[in-house]
Amino acid sequence: MTSSHEPDNRIPVIVLSGFLGSGKTTLLNRLLSHAPRSAVVINEFGATPVDQQLLRQYNVPLSTLSGGCLCCQVHGALTPLLKNLRMAWQAQAEKPFDRVLIETSGIANPEPILDTLLRERWLASRYRLDGMISTVSATSGEDALNRFPEAQAQIAWADTLIITHTDLAEDWQIHNLTARLDHLAPAAAKIQSAHGNIDPDSLLRLPKQNRYRLKTDTPMPQHDFSSTTLQLDQPVSWPRLQAALENLINRYSDQLLRLKGVVYTTGNSEPLCVQGSAGRLYPPIPLPARASDDGRSRLVFITDGEVQGLIETVKAGLLAPS
Repeated sequence: MTSSHEPDNRIPVIVLSGFLGSGKTTLLNRLLSHAPRSAVVINEFGATPVDQQLLRQYNVPLSTLSGGCLCCQVHGALTPLLKNLRMAWQAQAEKPFDRVLIETSGIANPEPILDTLLRERWLASRYRLDGMISTVSATSGEDALNRFPEAQAQIAWADTLIITHTDLAEDWQIHNLTARLDHLAPAAAKIQSAHGNIDPDSLLRLPKQNRYRLKTDTPMPQHDFSSTTLQLDQPVSWPRLQAALENLINRYSDQLLRLKGVVYTTGNSEPLCVQGSAGRLYPPIPLPARASDDGRSRLVFITDGEVQGLIETVKAGLLAPS
């Protein structure tokens, strides 16, 4: 650690957390548009990483940890990744980035991540944890808090809470959720966001709270989340895919927690970002085409427990008559 008389050469780190579908990637996009000199570490639950495709317009150092969440399977991979990132940064006279943004999986308990940054001696002397931001949806946040301890942990450890989707929520939903957040995280700043609008500069100047009191001897609860990937090798009709996904959301509304992906549709040269959560399929967003695009659509479905027949339901919908 540095003394008060020495310059602090540690790289600042901000952890972005929040339950599935609460708007973490939207927030990350906002931060990168304001502060492009950032390195990004994305953790995705499931074997097929998709989120890095949603950041394709940014030329930033980007690392992806997939196959599990940072609180369990890939926890041990974070330390060597950050070590390599720091050594690459230190080896260059002109530093390639000014900060690191870590986006956790939507089902991750952030405590082991904070523990790694604060207690791993080599990392703690070279990285400075500036704070943790958690997103929570005004429309589905209370249900997630009632059902999943991971969602509660994401709130409890946050310095700043971004209440998203306020434009889609009723006043009573926002009121009830805010009261719940005041109970779970009374010291955290709470900011309401509609249409993804947020002041990124204020988030990058987080006050240093130094309030973390880690309890790593507490056993982590076992979760039952499952991830399934659908790959489509040919462009598809968007109206058919939209209908198939809406049918899927309606059929498995309680189990299907999140769907996201990049799809290629007939008649369009640009791929589409497709996302859905909490019983809602959001309008697709065009993404810039890249020379490396392979034309294969990939959709990831995250469910509470395994759902039999999910992929078959989507494929059947694509074959249904118009």
